[in-house]
Amino acid sequence: MSVSDRYRDAWESYWSDVSDAPGEAMWDAEPALSAEPHLALLEPYTDRTLPVVDLGCGNGTQTRYLATRYPRAVGVDLSHAAVEHARRADPAGTAEFEQLNLVDAAAVRALHERLGDADVYMRAVIHQSDPQDRAPVAAAVAALIGRGGRAFVGELTRASRAVIGEVAKAPGGPPPKLEAVLAHGLRPAEADEREVSDLLEGAGLEILAQGATTLPQTEFRADGTRIDLPAEWFVVRGRE
Repeated sequence: MSVSDRYRDAWESYWSDVSDAPGEAMWDAEPALSAEPHLALLEPYTDRTLPVVDLGCGNGTQTRYLATRYPRAVGVDLSHAAVEHARRADPAGTAEFEQLNLVDAAAVRALHERLGDADVYMRAVIHQSDPQDRAPVAAAVAALIGRGGRAFVGELTRASRAVIGEVAKAPGGPPPKLEAVLAHGLRPAEADEREVSDLLEGAGLEILAQGATTLPQTEFRADGTRIDLPAEWFVVRGRE
């Protein structure tokens, strides 16, 4: 199984056009606003002795932080251009980066065979996946954590669509980073309410903890306030 040509091409085009500058992507927030607080939510359920896999790693900002907290960190992304961004940003080889299609079950199994059970960090992947791909993405989380790993999953809620729409329609049009997202045909906050939790449970995952949060962005409104998008988070494990 593979993702649609539209989806793959949209992400390849986006990452090919984005520069290497930190924060150039709208969601490329500092780890202090993303992976660090997320890991604090995951830590009560894991001892961090396993490898960690960052699904949808983009340019690797969060993966590099995770590499300071885990013995081994691997960032994977559908986009070849994103993986190249990540490698250029990490000349010391703090983390590992590779291209991976999460809906390719055989490729996901092969990664699990190489790493063994792993913790998973996934921020904002399901909500913008095409509908037919969301269940396979959840299944990829289950396959990678196996019996021993745990996963943090953070996803935008539908309330984010209203925020994005409001910002996009502001006088003067959308700010540049959001304009780039929309211009490349990316579709954030598409998942319905309860869809993410249903997908995780449908993949055989047990939800250990969950809550409401926001995902801070690197883009700002005209009045200078940062755009924080409504989101939900889950910590999950495979069912016994």
